[in-house]
Amino acid sequence: QVQLVESGGGLVQSGGSLKLSCAASGSIFKINRMAWYRQAPGKERELVAAIFSGGGTSYEGSVKGRFTISRDNAKNTVYLQMSSLKPEDTAVYYCNVAGVTSSYWGQGTQVSVSS
Repeated sequence: QVQLVESGGGLVQSGGSLKLSCAASGSIFKINRMAWYRQAPGKERELVAAIFSGGGTSYEGSVKGRFTISRDNAKNTVYLQMSSLKPEDTAVYYCNVAGVTSSYWGQGTQVSVSS
């Protein structure tokens, strides 16, 4: 069984920074992609950032230049460094890990940005 444990969410003022972490444990044969999604109240879950096995990354347009995704392969951990946070970044952030045939989700961590 694969478990994803997220940490690092919280309340921050506009312009502030937070760093999210997601540690994967259990049996994952091969991780192809690690990603962060978010879901704001009343909105659909959206992909924020992803990092692939070869190291390539992709970002949702509104976070480009403000958020940085990284991973520690030895620890099966993915990070999301968030800077210049805005109130519209407020959401529950979910970690997602995609293996060869399966996809796993974390429990979510709340990020709230006050104006």
